[in-house]
Amino acid sequence: MQKDVAVVIGVGGMGLAIARRVASGRRVVLADFNEATLEAAAAQLTGDGHDVLTRRVDVSDRTSVAELADAAAAAGRVTHVAHTAGLSPMQAPTQAILAVDLLGVAHVLDEFPRVIAPGGSGVVISSMSAYFAAPTLPAELGAALATTPTDDLLALPFLAALPNPGAAYSIAKRANQLRVAAASVAWGEAGARINSISPGVISTPMGQEELAGDSGEQMRGMVAASAAKRLGTPDDIAAAAAFLLDPQVASFISGVDLLVDGGTVAGVNARGLLG
Repeated sequence: MQKDVAVVIGVGGMGLAIARRVASGRRVVLADFNEATLEAAAAQLTGDGHDVLTRRVDVSDRTSVAELADAAAAAGRVTHVAHTAGLSPMQAPTQAILAVDLLGVAHVLDEFPRVIAPGGSGVVISSMSAYFAAPTLPAELGAALATTPTDDLLALPFLAALPNPGAAYSIAKRANQLRVAAASVAWGEAGARINSISPGVISTPMGQEELAGDSGEQMRGMVAASAAKRLGTPDDIAAAAAFLLDPQVASFISGVDLLVDGGTVAGVNARGLLG
């Protein structure tokens, strides 16, 4: 009897928390570009008694993602896919952010419908920054981000004009939401679902790096204006992912984004903090 397989791509703070949440009773395929991060996550989960396989992946490379999908299918029945891999504006220049946060997600959305089991589900981690980018993004550019063939995606002319890594990050994360909605059709044809999650400010190493950077003061102000008035935790995101991935409670949910930000976007909009 084939074992159910959960694939987690990107095993930093949020990815590791999601893996822990969905690992019980399943074989977990952990994938990351950073081998040290990958091995550390695998050691933790293996030490807790979970069935873990690892694979290094470069999400910006279609062949690498396709090989990951094939390896996951060889490991069992692929029922869960969680894509958390990404770079922040503090970590990388514009082109790297577009290659990983935009193109990388598109590759995963393309390659996993052919291996996902009927009744399976996927989640992609976007960001609350997508909600701030959406109102200023012309409809025709949004449509281009949603539907341009993946191999042509980085050639979209307006991407070359993005002024800085922060703008690239917001556009990439809005594109994640749009492409998930579009990809839900192909995933549905495979009998599966796909959704995205947009975290707020989460207390991961990446989040703390952003808080220590140039935009940290603004981010803390937004958190202070939120309903929760606290940073999110990786477990907050893992709980949302577990909900969306669960075929018993979320079988009628596909192609949507779940904003998990403690009310930060609502607070910003209510107070006009970015106006």
